[in-house]
Amino acid sequence: MINNELLKILCCPETQQSLSIADSGLIQQINTKIKEGKVKNRGGIIVSEELQSGLIREDGKYLYPIRNDIPTLLVDEAIQVEW
Repeated sequence: MINNELLKILCCPETQQSLSIADSGLIQQINTKIKEGKVKNRGGIIVSEELQSGLIREDGKYLYPIRNDIPTLLVDEAIQVEW
């Protein structure tokens, strides 16, 4: 899991909005859509690997995946969470 001190300094690389750990309910919703093949990242690539965790942008529009305890803070890797 991400250290709280690190979380305080992380921000969205696009908008510089703060990020917070996504709740398990949101991760579960996204994973359901991933299983259905309905999730693309901003780069247009279908996400096939289920998420363990993620960082949600302050405005709630995008989630940055956390893989192997490492946040992937690339704009093209972000997943839109407004359906």
